Amino acid sequence: MGLRIELLLFVSIIMITLVSFTTELASTIEKTEKFTKELEFSYTTFREVDKTKLQAIAYGTYGMRDSGILSIDNLKYQTEKIESLVAQKGRYKGSIIYLEGNVIFQDSQGYNCETEQAEYDQDTEILNITSPYIATRAKNIVFGDTLTYNTRSKEAYGTVIDAIVYTVEK
Repeated sequence: MGLRIELLLFVSIIMITLVSFTTELASTIEKTEKFTKELEFSYTTFREVDKTKLQAIAYGTYGMRDSGILSIDNLKYQTEKIESLVAQKGRYKGSIIYLEGNVIFQDSQGYNCETEQAEYDQDTEILNITSPYIATRAKNIVFGDTLTYNTRSKEAYGTVIDAIVYTVEK
């Protein structure tokens, strides 16, 4: 009986030793994170120009460009046709600016709009409001769910609209 226990212990010690040398408890591959931050700034004004004139002005209190996406806190954006486009957070992806948090739009002809989320395409000059909004011009007030506003042609298309409109009596 003593021989069997010794043999059993010897075989189990050999097996435990083999298993411990052949199994890997932790991965030895080091994970390296790529550093992709390209730019970081505070209280900066950007001026977009072409060969003939100033296209737009953007101001932000803090921003960063990471992996080709420019993020700006407390964004204020202006063009010839847009008096101001203000948001708590702005993200440039290509020619589209994604706006979030207290978005306020004012055009040069007195049209104002307030919402929480919007997208502005710099190429087509179209503002897409993707959350409920309140738009005003003089005494006129428009409430709605979504709005598409073309800043070139001054045309707006909305969904689920509730409006108070004043007309001139003749």
